[in-house]
Amino acid sequence: MTLHAADSWLVDDGRVRAVDRHWARFSATCGEHGVTQEALTAFRADVERAVPTHGRWFPRIELRDDGELAVLVRPAPAREPTVVAWIADVPDPRRAPRVKGPDLGRLAALRERAAAHGAGEAVLTDAGGHLLEGAYTSLLWWEGETLCAVPDGAPILPGVTRALLIELALERGTPVARRLPEPGELAGCETWLVSALHGIRAVTRWAAGGPPAGAATRSATWQRLLDATTNGVRSGTSGRPPTANGTSM
Repeated sequence: MTLHAADSWLVDDGRVRAVDRHWARFSATCGEHGVTQEALTAFRADVERAVPTHGRWFPRIELRDDGELAVLVRPAPAREPTVVAWIADVPDPRRAPRVKGPDLGRLAALRERAAAHGAGEAVLTDAGGHLLEGAYTSLLWWEGETLCAVPDGAPILPGVTRALLIELALERGTPVARRLPEPGELAGCETWLVSALHGIRAVTRWAAGGPPAGAATRSATWQRLLDATTNGVRSGTSGRPPTANGTSM
C-alpha cells in the first residue's frame, strides 16, 4: 500500500499539541490529490469520535493511493526523553522529503539499520554530508545560548514540534540560527531529535563513530515549556477505539 499523505500526533487524556497544524499539513497534500474540503471536514469529525478521551494514543491519519481516507488508532508507547542516534551511511533516500507519507517505508528501513548499530533513530544527510533531520524526527541543537535548526527551505519535513520549539525560543528572546551542519560541528553540542510522539529527545550518544554528544542541560526545561502548549481536543468515545488496527473512513 502506498500513502499519498499521513500524519500523527500524541493524544494524552484528550490533550494534544497543535492538532490544527497536523491537520493543515495533511489537508494541504490531500488537496493536491483532489480530496475536497467537505470530505476532510467529515473525516476529521470521524477521527475525533474514534480517538478515546482517556489514555495515551497515537492516531495516524492516511490518504491512500486509492483515494481512501483512513485512521489507525494506536496506543502510544511511553515517552522516551533520550535517544542514541546513528548518522545514515547513504544519502537521503526520500523521493518526497517535504511530504509525510510516501517515504515511510524507506524511513522504516533506515530505522532498522539504525537499530543494528544500537541506535533508536537514523539521521539523514544530503549528498554533501550535511545533516538534515531524523527518519521520524526534526533536528535541533544548541551552540552556546543559540538554538539552531536546519533552514526551512532545506529538503526536510515541516515538523510541527520543530516549529513550536522555534516559536517558543523566539517568544523567550532566545537567539535562533538556521544552517546545515556537518556531523563534526555537533561535537559536544546539546542535540535534540524532536517529534509529536516523544517531544524532545536529547541525543546521549552518536553511534558508529559519530561525534561526541553534548550534555542535555536544557531538554527537561524546554519539554515542560512544550507540554504547556497542549490543548483539549474533542473525542466522542471514552472507551477503546472501534478497532485496534484501524478504521477506514
